[in-house]
Order: sequence, then structure tokens, then C-alpha cells
Amino acid sequence: MTTQPRSIYSVAISGRAILDLHALNNEGSEGNQLNTRQVYIVTGSGRNPEPARVNAISGDMLKHIQADHFRRLAQHYGLPLSQGAQIGNANRINWDFDNSDEAKKASAQKDPALIDYIIKTCALTDVAGILVTANKKSTPRKSLVEFGWTVGVPGVTKTESYLHTKYVADSGLEKKASDGSNLGQNLFHRPASSGVYAIVCHVELARVAYNDIAQHYPDGLADEAEQGDSRTKRAQALLESVLYTFLHLDGAHRNTQAPHIAGFEGVVAVSSGIMPAPAFSGLDPEYRVQLQRIADGLNKLHPNAIALYPFDSLGEFTEQMGSLIAATQPYRLPEFGKGKR
Repeated sequence: MTTQPRSIYSVAISGRAILDLHALNNEGSEGNQLNTRQVYIVTGSGRNPEPARVNAISGDMLKHIQADHFRRLAQHYGLPLSQGAQIGNANRINWDFDNSDEAKKASAQKDPALIDYIIKTCALTDVAGILVTANKKSTPRKSLVEFGWTVGVPGVTKTESYLHTKYVADSGLEKKASDGSNLGQNLFHRPASSGVYAIVCHVELARVAYNDIAQHYPDGLADEAEQGDSRTKRAQALLESVLYTFLHLDGAHRNTQAPHIAGFEGVVAVSSGIMPAPAFSGLDPEYRVQLQRIADGLNKLHPNAIALYPFDSLGEFTEQMGSLIAATQPYRLPEFGKGKR
């Protein structure tokens, strides 16, 4: 991948990961049986008479992982964070609107000014999105990152349940197990899933620090800034947080069932024109061919607008993303009332 700076509109990641013996996403328990997440899908061919039922990891989990990585990166790079984001509160800047006099005053502004305040005050809320309900408002900030379900490919993904027992040194405690105190010897069934999982992700770099309501970038976020906050620094931290999301798939039962990542292949698609980077689900075995055809078609409309960077391992994915991060400059959208970009 080139290391020359490139104006990027959006980035999409399509791929397949081999995850073995994990229990990252669960629906709950019935008695002593823990149930893993299962979904129904139609495979890429679209010709199956019945949808397939497979194990899956929700996009909500991946989004949570990515947001937490971005929060730590923002602290490291000195990007602005609201008080709620600094302390890791899930409500982020909404926490400030309930606990800070300055933020409460800002929440009374009209929606365009409120979004400007949010973007300048909290880089995490800028990229992760929020719905502000303070002062009886319903002001949205759409996320810049989209994760689909990480979903098992039918036929090569399987979930089994395994019997576990809790070791108790003093066997006399077994008598207390029936009183709900969880002190005695317990038998329980825990799932473990292994297989090939399809992954899709899309990142809108052009919208970093962009006020969708006022259709402008707030003052003080110029790309050419060499120190402190800038759109380029936010965009680079955003892509870095996406990279770390795939390097460390967080979730349930990692203390004893951390997933074995046995493979990762796919394509990083990058758009430098006013068009979305294409993504295509790895549920289709020909997804790479489809992506190449899509890119070729789009490049006929706008020459050199789409670039594809395939990878065949987690190491190669890291190298591709590292080069992309180093060369990234977010595309600048037209601004209402500010002339041409």
C-alpha cells in the first residue's frame, strides 16, 4: 500500500476469520445451561430452501470494543473527551449534560450549535454517535463506524456444549448448594463455538468532525494543524481503534475461553472520491471476486476512486491498516455557506 497521503472518503473491511473454541456472545442461561447466540441467515448463494441457523457475535459487541479502544487512544493522543467519556461512562457526553453546569447550559442551544459543541468537546462522541435527550431534546449524532454481525458460515461453524464443575476444597459446603448461595459443588454446561466467521465493517472518514445538521466543520479542526486536535488525528485514531478491535475480540468468558484466532483473510476497500467504499459479505465464497468487479465498475465512473488491499493473515491485515493509517487524510465534504472546499 502506498504511504503517500491520500484523501479518504470511507473505508470498508470485508473478510473471513477462523475463531476456535470461543463463547464471546451469549443469550442467557436456562438452569445450568448457558446458551450462545444463534441467528438464522440465508447464505450468499441465496438458493438454500431454508435459512441456516448459525452462531454469531453481535455488532453491538464489536462497536463497544472499538469505542473503548478509541477512548484510550484519544487519551494517549490528547484528543478532547467529555467528562463522561474520560471516566468510561457509557453515556459519554450525555453524562456531562446531567452533571456539569457548563454542559447543561450548552444542551439548551439549538441543534446545529449543540452538535458543534459535541464535536469540539468529545472526539469519542463525534465518532461513536449519541442521541441527546437533555432539555427534552432528541438530537442525534450518527456513528461514523458500522459493524455487522460477525456470523458463522454454514457448514463450517459448529457449537457444542461442555460439562464443567466448580472445584470445592471443603466437600462439606456441598450441603449448602441448594440454598442459592452458590457455595457448593455446581455442575454447569458451557458452550464453545468454532468455525469460519464473516465480518463486515464500514468507516465514514469524511464525516469526522462534520456537523450533519449545519453541514460544516466546526472552527478549530483544520486538517493542517500540527499540534493538538485535528480531523486527521481523529481519523487516524479511528482507524487505529478499528484495527485493535480485530486484534483483540473482546466478549464473554475470555478468562477461560479466549478465542483461538487461527486465520483472517479479506479485503480493505478505500474510496477517495465521493462514494462509499464497497463491502461484500464473506458469507459468499466469491466475495473477493465480487468486490473486485464492484471496484472495477466504480472506477469506470470515477477513475482511481476505489482501491482494494487484500490480506491473507492477521499480520498482513495489520500491515495494510498500519500503512493506511499513516497515509490517511479524511476527505473534506462541502460546507454550507462556506464556499467551495
